[in-house]
Amino acid sequence: MHSPQFTAEPSSNDTVERDFSLGDVPGLRPSASAADRAPLEFDVIIAGCGPTGAMLAAELRLHDVRVLVLEKEIEPLPFVRIVGLHIRSIELMAMRGLLDRILNHGRQRPAGGFFAAIPQPAPEVDSAHTYLLGIPQPVIVHLLEERAIELGAQVRHGCAVADFEQDDEGATVELADGEQLRSRYLVGCDGGRSTVRKLLGVGFPGEPSRTETLMGEMEVGVPQEEIAAKVTEVHETNKIFSLRPFGEGVYRVVVPVAGVSDRTEPPTLEDFKQQLRAIAGTDFGVHSPRWLSRFGDATRLAERYRVGRVLLAGDAAHIHPPTGGQGLNLGVQDAFNLGWKLAAQIRGWAPEALLDTYQAERHPVAEDVLDNTRAQMELLSTEPGPQAVRRLLTELMDFDEVNRYLIEKITAIGIRYDFGEGPDLLGRRLRDIDVKQGHLYGLLHRGRGLLLDRTERLTVGGWSDRVDHLADPTAVLDVPCVLLRPDGHVAWIGDDQQDLDDHLSRWFGKPAN
Repeated sequence: MHSPQFTAEPSSNDTVERDFSLGDVPGLRPSASAADRAPLEFDVIIAGCGPTGAMLAAELRLHDVRVLVLEKEIEPLPFVRIVGLHIRSIELMAMRGLLDRILNHGRQRPAGGFFAAIPQPAPEVDSAHTYLLGIPQPVIVHLLEERAIELGAQVRHGCAVADFEQDDEGATVELADGEQLRSRYLVGCDGGRSTVRKLLGVGFPGEPSRTETLMGEMEVGVPQEEIAAKVTEVHETNKIFSLRPFGEGVYRVVVPVAGVSDRTEPPTLEDFKQQLRAIAGTDFGVHSPRWLSRFGDATRLAERYRVGRVLLAGDAAHIHPPTGGQGLNLGVQDAFNLGWKLAAQIRGWAPEALLDTYQAERHPVAEDVLDNTRAQMELLSTEPGPQAVRRLLTELMDFDEVNRYLIEKITAIGIRYDFGEGPDLLGRRLRDIDVKQGHLYGLLHRGRGLLLDRTERLTVGGWSDRVDHLADPTAVLDVPCVLLRPDGHVAWIGDDQQDLDDHLSRWFGKPAN
């Protein structure tokens, strides 16, 4: 893709945006002439109201961006899958004032034993939230959608994107019923089979599924003691297999399958029985299923996250096995990275290359997640070679440094974006430290930048409409001052005003007059 050339240009609703000419951008589809185009009804249309789409909508609304979210499902899917919010995602929820409402619906557990299910205690890590939060996926989706709507986003269920065209002003989105909508940008958050990605023509290289896993909830016909003994026996060699009580006599059943089948066809109870007998020697008398599903171990990464005015996030940009529980977290963190940058582009203060840093920062993170899930899947194999490597890695994880490194990788608190040379803290997220107004993350609820100034002599000057300033010599910080981006990553460290101004310009554009 060629580098777009930006020029400041007012929009029709007093929103200012740096527009660009698409020229020969790949994925550009024929569009009507400027005179025939419908008015831009929205700034951003988001396809998909899962965790990524809902979080992105909320982030954009913090900056008064007109947002429409289109979700093809009328009702939530019946799969009450428990997902885990890892440390970094929990920190992001705290940054936006969402954590308290989410904590009430989840269950906390120690942040250890994630990597390839190797049993290790939770190491000490640099965070105020050192736990995993288990929460039903429909609940977290509902809470995030609820937040987006509270902030003013429009959400329409039962609306599927069927096609779109983009031009140098925006995107025309056609729904399955023929309705057409116009927006400045379109973001595909519509899952691993993303319609937006396919229509955009973005490659999705990687490996197809080699195996699949059946998962469902059902009742069992044998005593709990017998189940526990058999599961313990099978789990010695098959780490994926599990039967866990889920209340009221119902068990969550997870059973691997060799090979793949037609994933468009839902599994049957008989499929579960056959595979349980093959692996455990008994089907445990399973009956009365609540829901049944299957998932594969395909691993794929989009070649690019942006083509012109269309972007990808979440599973639309990357898919991988659920080992380590990183998928939902990776998508939510995509939304946090993209939200303020896309809003800045629409509001007109974004530096020229800011939106391009979305791919530059998040694509390598997804590559790393795909690699560590590949490694974990190998370590879960029952073959002698992978089992030998697993035993060796288990010994290595007895070293605190190794255990901590792998947990920081899984929980995403080890991420460091490349902001150039500087102290190790540069490019990393800053933990929720104590400040004179309480806690640092409480100052980030509005999605703005923040200068944390221990010298009490710096200023954000003409950037005060985008960046807050806290002068606090008591802040628990080992450096004089830090400039935080809206996603909590440290963009600058120092004590020189001119150097600060240069970095304010780099991340927050030109100062206001």
